[in-house]
Amino acid sequence: MPTPSESDGVVVLHAENLTKSFGGIRAVDHLNLTLARSELRCLIGPNGAGKSTLFGLLSGLHRPDTGRILFKGEDITNLQPFQRVRKGLCQKFQTTRIYRSLTVAQNLLIAGGTHTSNRKKNEKLSWALSTLGLDSEHEVSAGKLSHSHQQWLEICLALATEPDLLLLDEPTAGMTPEETALTAQFVVNLNRQALTVLVVEHDMAFVRYIAQSVTVLHYGRIFTEGSLDEIESNQEVRRIYLGES
Repeated sequence: MPTPSESDGVVVLHAENLTKSFGGIRAVDHLNLTLARSELRCLIGPNGAGKSTLFGLLSGLHRPDTGRILFKGEDITNLQPFQRVRKGLCQKFQTTRIYRSLTVAQNLLIAGGTHTSNRKKNEKLSWALSTLGLDSEHEVSAGKLSHSHQQWLEICLALATEPDLLLLDEPTAGMTPEETALTAQFVVNLNRQALTVLVVEHDMAFVRYIAQSVTVLHYGRIFTEGSLDEIESNQEVRRIYLGES
């Protein structure tokens, strides 16, 4: 099993007292979350725990009712999503948002934006395209790619923005066990390149493979955090997440 990179302890993201309600239902409830640079963190929890809402708050799709978000020491609470991307925070969505009628190369060109004018080659992107088998599909329409390749392309589109923090929302949804294993190894090796990664995932086999640390959400709050061994041995976590008595 690959070993994720070790965090250097420098805080890259700090969410403080975040709350978000929809129609009287509090999806995120006074939540505090801190991520260190180069950390690989898995975010798990039952359906309705607030995972997707939290991602929406971090990426700027939602505005918090209360609280603030600091990214690399800067308050980004009121920034638009595109402004956060420019700061180095990018999200890969559960449902792919690729440009299906455009080629892989055209998708990458759009995602790169101003980064494409940089003389320095995007090494992470080049490595990702090669590792995931997309480097030979530049002229293929994105909509004609297989499901797994569309998922992988969206990860590459995020990498084209040269992020410092990558949010992955269920990156293996709909994949075969073999594709899931390849994606897990890819994420670990991506993290080895000093990229901070926060992953929402329901597939516990995937979580077991990549987990450096795990945060459990329940009713919009952080229920507990720790190593995978600590989480899996926690009887309360097994009760609320795995449905065990």
